[in-house]
Amino acid sequence: MSRSRLEQLISGSRLEQLKPPTLVALPEKTKALLVRCMRVGLILCLIASIALGLCSAFSSQSHWFPLLDRNRTRSATSIFSTTGVDSEPPTNISHILFSIGSSVNTWRDRSRYAEAWWDRNTTRGYVWLDAKPENLTNVSAYYIPYRVSGNWTRFKYSHSQSAVRIARVVVDSFNLRLPNVRWFVMGDDDTVFFPHNLVSVLSRYDHNRMYYIGGNSESVEQDVMHAYDMAFGGGGFAISYPLAARLAELMDGCLERYYNMYGSDQRVWACVSETGVSLTQLGGFHQFDIRGDPYGVLAAHPLAPLLSLHHIDALAPIFPNQTHLDSIKSLVHAYRVDPPRILQQSVCYDRRRKWTVSISWGYTLQLYPTMVSALDLRRPLQTFKTWRSWADGPFTFNTRPVSSNPCERPITYFLEHVKDGKSGNTLTTYKRFGHKERECNRTDYHHAMAMQRIVVLSRKMDPQYWTKELAPRRQCSEIKNRASLRGGTMMIKIRRCRPSESITI
Repeated sequence: MSRSRLEQLISGSRLEQLKPPTLVALPEKTKALLVRCMRVGLILCLIASIALGLCSAFSSQSHWFPLLDRNRTRSATSIFSTTGVDSEPPTNISHILFSIGSSVNTWRDRSRYAEAWWDRNTTRGYVWLDAKPENLTNVSAYYIPYRVSGNWTRFKYSHSQSAVRIARVVVDSFNLRLPNVRWFVMGDDDTVFFPHNLVSVLSRYDHNRMYYIGGNSESVEQDVMHAYDMAFGGGGFAISYPLAARLAELMDGCLERYYNMYGSDQRVWACVSETGVSLTQLGGFHQFDIRGDPYGVLAAHPLAPLLSLHHIDALAPIFPNQTHLDSIKSLVHAYRVDPPRILQQSVCYDRRRKWTVSISWGYTLQLYPTMVSALDLRRPLQTFKTWRSWADGPFTFNTRPVSSNPCERPITYFLEHVKDGKSGNTLTTYKRFGHKERECNRTDYHHAMAMQRIVVLSRKMDPQYWTKELAPRRQCSEIKNRASLRGGTMMIKIRRCRPSESITI
């Protein structure tokens, strides 16, 4: 044997020693079957992983791995917030960005309404103008910071070019990329907002989801002409950050597709509809598509927080013998003393005298020298007409007519003074307002007319009342000095209703 052949044999034997030992000797057919089974198993695993991936992609919640789903949700929501879901603080006024649509020509006069409710220390937002003001000196209109709308003249339109610009305000506001914004609240330059109440209601909703929140018109003719499920822009509406982000992507295309629409709010509504989001409707947004005197609505406000008032200049002043602006200032002053309670209705009775008292806190009080049910008092007196046709209706709520008989009309009182007392109490005084019309000559009516002032004592409502109370209840009241109404003054206390208490004649 040659030397090279011997080296090959030795090397071969070493390689055999290095191979792992065969534990079980399998026949060739069994080996082939095992290989085939492994291949089938790998194919099934591949199919299962693809199916799981598709399920995760098209399902909002995983039923396979709930823990993984929660982690995925947290990472997704972090796109729209600066902190994790579990550590996010409650929504407050700093999380709301107000965006007011206006123009250089109208803002100089209408800015005074915004100044009445805007707080420079806490309110965030801008008024969006069509051009840069030429003269900023001696103009109080710029108490509120402004921005100039951009990139809006290129869109076609059928009715109003300014409506195109105002529709893009939500996009302009989003593109500012301001930190810690959860909600964009849109309104007109003659919209009066009540921000603390807005914070309360918006806190109910998850700002990491898409929300479109507002109200429709009071006049049915307006809702029929535009839409019942549209948030009317004058009353104001709120859009959550994720929805604003989506609108920023869609809006320009929507403006092209819906160029023939009338108003800016219609365009926003149409674009929101394309996202699949519907209107979350809340009472308290007042478009005020009515003509005449809004007294009936404000004296019988729905069981909801007051959020906004619109068309102030188109209506009679809400307080008699005051200007439009002074009226708003009077109402806002009372609102700031007890925000959740403003305009909340309470009813009480003096059964011995057969008197009924209806209180709209911070605004007005009605004294009826007859017994009137709480059900009737909840229906506003129709002191107004429809917006477009100046007709007696229909409205989106029930009304009751103002009687031509003076003996069937209430004696009305308006807020004279509000005092922020100690220990969380408030004291409001309402002074009788003398109508110029002829008065009732009945003796019982004259006894009631002797009440010159009515003083109402109440505890402040919980600032988070409208956040916590998803099933709110009207509060009760009682006349404290019904035994002796001396000096022409009545004392009333508003309090929580007892569990078994009812407002019954």
